[in-house]
Amino acid sequence: MEQIVPTHTRVISTIASAFILFSSAACNSSSSQPADTDTPLAKRPDLMFKRQPEARENVKKEAIAEYRIRTDNKLNELYFTVKLYETPVTMKYVAKVDFEGLTGEDTVKLPDCGITPHPVLQKGPEKYSCIVGLMDNNNTFRQLKKVYVTDKGQELKITTLKHYMVTEGYRLVPQ
Repeated sequence: MEQIVPTHTRVISTIASAFILFSSAACNSSSSQPADTDTPLAKRPDLMFKRQPEARENVKKEAIAEYRIRTDNKLNELYFTVKLYETPVTMKYVAKVDFEGLTGEDTVKLPDCGITPHPVLQKGPEKYSCIVGLMDNNNTFRQLKKVYVTDKGQELKITTLKHYMVTEGYRLVPQ
């Protein structure tokens, strides 16, 4: 006795067979892309994160970075100066600021990108301002703080511009 199968069941069966056939062919085919692109980062030695030591072996006494611009004071040779100094903690620095006798300081903490920290000082947007930042893994400048003199020239201010965190790929992202 011959069994009669409805047409829609045959169509579904044919589609399912084709799907299974193409799926198995796709899994077994070789691709021109590198095989490790979707490998978890923990298994990729080229992206392994190497934490910096907590403490520095040698703390430099002299400034490791300096930004300096002469002020408009006509009587004396005075400057707006920002200097960065190492501390015993690897990822921390002290920023010392001077503007015509006004002094101040602040601690700058860099994120651990897996490379030796490289803090940088750049000119800020105002006449007497400086941006404290760092160079990341891609050699891109990342802003951290702005050091500046108020419009009236009576106060030094240090403002945090951005916070960063290190992601799974060991790249900095703003928080």
